[in-house]
Amino acid sequence: MKNNTPLRTCVGCGTEKSKKELVRIIRDKDGNVSLDRTGKMNGRGAYICDNPECLENAVKRRSLNRSLKVEIENDILDSLRMEIKGDL
Repeated sequence: MKNNTPLRTCVGCGTEKSKKELVRIIRDKDGNVSLDRTGKMNGRGAYICDNPECLENAVKRRSLNRSLKVEIENDILDSLRMEIKGDL
């Protein structure tokens, strides 16, 4: 029997996991970047493991910017870091 669980690849570490194991970061039509824990918000999305190391790796390699096709500003990155750490 075939497993129909959708798989996505983390832009930070490159690990392929089920969609539910990853967190989605989106860029909406107005260019705003935010964390989408529901996975249902409209916009261009990139998936990442729910840990700060993968976020930092994606920022350092610029793979998050490439996936979202936008230059992410430092204040937005700081808020993403806090959300991933669970400080918000």
